[in-house]
Parts: sequence; structure tokens; C-alpha cells
Amino acid sequence: MSFQAKRELLIQVASRYREAGRTQKSAILNEFVAATGNQRKNAIRLLRQPPPVPAPIRRPRARRYGQPVQDALKIAWAAANFICAKRLVPFLPELVPVLERHGHLQLDGEVREQLLTMSASTAERLLAAIRQQEQPHDRSTTKSGVLLKRQIPVRTFSDWNEAQPGFFEGDLVAHCGWNVEGEFLNTLVSTDVVTG
Repeated sequence: MSFQAKRELLIQVASRYREAGRTQKSAILNEFVAATGNQRKNAIRLLRQPPPVPAPIRRPRARRYGQPVQDALKIAWAAANFICAKRLVPFLPELVPVLERHGHLQLDGEVREQLLTMSASTAERLLAAIRQQEQPHDRSTTKSGVLLKRQIPVRTFSDWNEAQPGFFEGDLVAHCGWNVEGEFLNTLVSTDVVTG
């Protein structure tokens, strides 16, 4: 039985239980326990004084950060090379005046104040929406090859139990921003498993 169904049954049975005599209460209690699966003592407590009906869900509060703040955040984020919000927000008081001085941002007082007082979690939430619009799918610059697939042993993180240096994990990082078209740099990162 679902929580909502139990709640509806409790509302219907509770008034009858409180008005019933001793033998009738026992029968009502037995039926209620059988229907809901509650413990007997818990069922008695609920039937004697049912919990109040929950208040209706309030509408979410109005958005504080409008489109101008989101647009300014997007420009600052792009200027900072799309770093994460936790690193971007502390850097905004230095970055925003520079972007304004060079003509990349024109902010009025309220938008500027909101941008500079924004928390990292709010910035992350706003940037997540921008990321979803800009790049709805993951991008990758590597393709699986079949030529050496069976010749090179690949180990997962749990397979590494080496005690001597010389075994490496490798990863290729593409410095392409949001677009994998055109020219961009790649960095090959090799990390020794033992020494780090």
C-alpha cells in the first residue's frame, strides 16, 4: 500500500475510531493494522491523533538572477577558459572590472552587484544550464582503435599492484573549449602509478 493510500485510509478511519466503543475500536484497529502493515502501538497512536494534513506545496520563489546576470556570467566564464564555478566566483571581483575596462561587459549597478555577490553553487547551477544548451552531448576527440587493442595490456584501477616505478597511466586532453572542430592543442598526460 502506498504512503498516500495509507494516509487517505487513516483520515477515513481515525474519526470512526475515536467515536467507537471499546470492542469496535479493537475491530477497527485490527482492520487498520492488516491493511497498512503498521505496528499495533503505532496504529493506535495514529488513530488517536492523526498527523495534520500537510500544507500544499508552495510555488518556488521567483528567480533572483535574471538573463542579464546569466549573460554576464557566461562572458566571464568564457574569459576564464570555462573553469569550474568554485574557482570562477572568487576570481570575479578581479575579472569583471578588467572585462568592463576592455569593453567586453557593460553592466549596470544591480547586475554588477548580483554577479559579484553570487555564490559558487548558484553560479554552478546557472552554468550547468548554459552547458546543457551549448553542448547537450559529451564530446570526445579519441576513437577506439582495433589495431593494437589486443597487443597492449590494459589494466583498470584495481589491477595496479606494482611496487616499482615504470608503469604509467595515460590520458589525452584536448584543449578545444566547446568545439572540437578546427585546430587546437592536445596534452598527453602520463602518470607513473607508483610515484604519482
